[in-house]
Amino acid sequence: MDLITSPPSNPKTHHCFPLHRTFNRPGRPVLGFRPLPQSSKVLNFVHYDSKQSQPNKFLTSTKLFSHLLTNSNRTVPTISTNAALSEATEPEAEAETEPGKYRRILLSDVIVKRPRNVFMGREWNLRDMATAGVVLAMHLLSLFAPFQFNWGAFWVAVALYVVTGLFGITLSYHRNLSHKSFKLPKWLEYLFAYCAVQALQGSPIDWVSTHRYHHQFCDSERDPHSPIEGFWCSHISWLFDTNSVSERCGGSNNAGDLEKQPFYQLIQKTYIAHPIALGVLLYAIGGFPFLVWGMGVRIIWVYHITWLVNSACHVWGKQVWNTCDLSRNNWWVALLAFGEGWHNNHHAFEYSARHGLNWWQLDMTWYVVRFLQAIGLATDVKLPTEAHKQRMALY
Repeated sequence: MDLITSPPSNPKTHHCFPLHRTFNRPGRPVLGFRPLPQSSKVLNFVHYDSKQSQPNKFLTSTKLFSHLLTNSNRTVPTISTNAALSEATEPEAEAETEPGKYRRILLSDVIVKRPRNVFMGREWNLRDMATAGVVLAMHLLSLFAPFQFNWGAFWVAVALYVVTGLFGITLSYHRNLSHKSFKLPKWLEYLFAYCAVQALQGSPIDWVSTHRYHHQFCDSERDPHSPIEGFWCSHISWLFDTNSVSERCGGSNNAGDLEKQPFYQLIQKTYIAHPIALGVLLYAIGGFPFLVWGMGVRIIWVYHITWLVNSACHVWGKQVWNTCDLSRNNWWVALLAFGEGWHNNHHAFEYSARHGLNWWQLDMTWYVVRFLQAIGLATDVKLPTEAHKQRMALY
């Protein structure tokens, strides 16, 4: 997983086409985007396997040669991506689309190319039903919030939002475990990972594996959650098809660094018991109000903030880096998600411990990492170099 977890020392480049230019609306600007040329086409997201046995034959095909001759007078950005490379080699005839065939997401230029309905037309297994049951139960529990309000319960929810959301999901699961943006002493790494377990978003191994696959196949047909399959699919419903990640991408073998550690093996086997234990403790301390606010309200709040990074940050916002995917910088998601909303920054420099690269881009997770570094607990903190920024800049 060097591609994901460490800065490229000598990155290779390929011609690609920015994935957000996906529809043709002649003569009309769309929410700050320049009017698109008449030749704009909806992309076909077909994954190209860089490990295929005959790469030379693929790259010298007649169709690709014709495509390159046709587009020889065009200037395009250069950054490697599997989805973009495969799209660039699609035959022209397949790239043509019928007007009105695809749906555009509201207030966005993103086209839903392959609508996906996980609720109908397939068999639900026990894990699907269990996942949907937990999500539904937390939402139903939160409905009691107006009738069970007290300030103690409210502040318990706020405190757990910071503990499980900031220290847990964004700092531990995402930047530390998924991308290895910095190193922590093992006792502190495990403590932060345990905080994330209480967010009820999955075990460390499962969460990290899925996220690494998202970066590997971002906004292609193998991405576990992309808005090209629909906004709500990328936001929540992809969770209910628990076999989809393994079918599209493979198992959790991309998280072998965690699977070999006994602590993460134990959490994998006993995962659901830990949030249940926290719920029992909250009920024992503060009764039903603590359970409603500390579990129901807090969990669905952190749920949807995390999910907005997967959905909204690939639909609404600004792109400043040539990532050749749909990732956007979204300021309001960044405020809610402790800096995770600077998503185009993150996709450009996946290894970076800092997502808010400008001084005005609020990034609470980075401030915590910087504090840990200052007191000697965080080491090997990775940041993008100026040379890498220049290579990735769109403008």
